[in-house]
Amino acid sequence: MKNIIIISLVSLLASCSLINPNKEPVSLIEDYRADVTFLADDELEGREVGTPGEIKAAKYIAERMKENGLTPKGDDDTYFQVFSRKMKAHPHDTIGEGERIEGRNVVGFIDNGAEKTVVIGAHYDHLGHGEEGSLADSAGQIHNGADDNASGVAAMLGLAKKFKGQNLKTNVLFIAFTGEEKGLWGSNFFIKNSPIPAAEMAYMVNMDMVGRLDSNRRLAIYGIGTSPLFKPALNSCNTFGFKSKFDSSGVGPSDHTSFYLEDVPVLHFFTGQHKDYHKPTDDTEFINFNGIVLVADYIESIVENLNNYDSIPFTKTKEKSNKARSFKVTLGVIPDYLFDGMGMRIDGVKEDKPASIAGIEKGDIVVKMGEFEVKDMTDYMECLSKFEPESIVKVSVNRNGEILSKKVKF
Repeated sequence: MKNIIIISLVSLLASCSLINPNKEPVSLIEDYRADVTFLADDELEGREVGTPGEIKAAKYIAERMKENGLTPKGDDDTYFQVFSRKMKAHPHDTIGEGERIEGRNVVGFIDNGAEKTVVIGAHYDHLGHGEEGSLADSAGQIHNGADDNASGVAAMLGLAKKFKGQNLKTNVLFIAFTGEEKGLWGSNFFIKNSPIPAAEMAYMVNMDMVGRLDSNRRLAIYGIGTSPLFKPALNSCNTFGFKSKFDSSGVGPSDHTSFYLEDVPVLHFFTGQHKDYHKPTDDTEFINFNGIVLVADYIESIVENLNNYDSIPFTKTKEKSNKARSFKVTLGVIPDYLFDGMGMRIDGVKEDKPASIAGIEKGDIVVKMGEFEVKDMTDYMECLSKFEPESIVKVSVNRNGEILSKKVKF
């Protein structure tokens, strides 16, 4: 009987049906451009949580939510959900506390009178001047975070405009999280202090770095194993030519994790890593605004498709590893997170780091480190945890079909 029900559900998803099939498409590219341009301007100084730049960004997002007809769902009938965290005086201190940092999530709501609510979110904070978390050679420069994650916020605001007035079976809550770069502060606080209980959330959609869609339209989508309805919906709604890389896990380095850990089905969208990640060069001029249009339109069609169901069942996913890894060494490369072949493909090599010194190049695919095979990103991370500083390791890479051996000194 269970199998019959599942087959029936999948059959219903054979085509991506929309709520309003005759509606006019809404072009939001200029909105996306304006939102990213404002949020990634030097005037906001990198939007680090607790700074004047973060407050300016929050006020801007709240105003945009108001323009799009969203009801405030923060504290005291405002759009802001304010929280604070105490920092250690120094990251390695075991006693003593430093300053208290105040952050604010920005929350808007479409009330359709439904029992369930879809949550659509993106974080808006970034690294400020890069004193913590920067991959630049020197700190002190403004890290504007146009892709990370002004792009996701712009897409979220566009979806709010798209869904206002539509006939959904669910309510829709839109949230711009802060403190993501510090360790999912905002989403963690929200899910524990939400005006809507986790049990009433249908599912959560997260967008973190959706502004660099490449010419091959490669798109990574995480969390597809958190509900049996997700994969059929994603496949049937992909009329946009995306070459999607699916990951089942509901756990990852972004805000969807906070919801998954409370048994909420999640989907996370990501257009890939790039050389400007966590650097001052992550600027508006490099954003693919047409790509944001495609990603947001895809998410719109997925949400409309899932509207066919009265509930979205939750499934726990098997995590790749429950053991916490510690890393004493680094290869000094930027992985290609969208690579779906055998090994770990390198999307960038940092100067004067072990890989660069050993002659490893962008585009090389790491297939072995020492005696350990590297079949995917998980294997690569496991390998790194096994090596010590100053050790010399033979690293095998696939370069255009030829296996090369490089001696790497960590």
